[in-house]
Amino acid sequence: MSETLFISDLHLDADRPQITEGFHALLAGRARQARALYILGDLFEYWIGDDDPQDRHAPTLEAIAALVEHGVPVFFLPGNRDFLLGERALARSRMQLLPDEVVVDVEGTPTLLMHGDLLCTDDVDYQAMRRQFRDPAWQRAFLALPWPEREAQVRALRARSREATYDKPQDITDVNPQAVVAALRKHGVTDLVHGHTHRPAIHELEVDGQPARRMVLGDWYREGSLLICSGPERVLERLPL
Repeated sequence: MSETLFISDLHLDADRPQITEGFHALLAGRARQARALYILGDLFEYWIGDDDPQDRHAPTLEAIAALVEHGVPVFFLPGNRDFLLGERALARSRMQLLPDEVVVDVEGTPTLLMHGDLLCTDDVDYQAMRRQFRDPAWQRAFLALPWPEREAQVRALRARSREATYDKPQDITDVNPQAVVAALRKHGVTDLVHGHTHRPAIHELEVDGQPARRMVLGDWYREGSLLICSGPERVLERLPL
């Protein structure tokens, strides 16, 4: 039986090699039997350009390309950590880039895919920062900086972000229910898959009298999180790392 797989928020980083090993095991194992693999953002802890002088993620890009060469398409929807992943990295990995909001056919069901951060509308500070970072002029200026300066800026930003998130109530950093309904209405679907919040669950809801589902992918810090779609069935599975 075919199945379509979804993951997000792996935050691959040299400091957490077990996550990279777990991801590579998925690519070399179960994913090879899948109809497709969708990565809904934050595959990497940060991606600040395709010109990394150490080429630290070369093995991961090659492992993804090997899965594609095996016949399984891999789709990538950028997150808030890896939206600067560019054409060179996409070509090396052979991933297909998706826009921030896209409807795809998942085992016969039209499904809206998002990273999830656009749904966190109550976090006003984050949304303002997101708009700045997604501005093409800002991105050109940032990518023109020397690599060490880019990396120093990102590390400082991550430290400030951790402090700010710690001080925010949990409901501020979660999705806004009205934003979820609005997104489903906008795209005319009843199924939504996203990550970003690190709160894995399948939520049943109602939109204009119709049953709907919001499927949230988990992060990979302590264990892997995989959404398996086979026919009408949707299952969130934990993966040991």
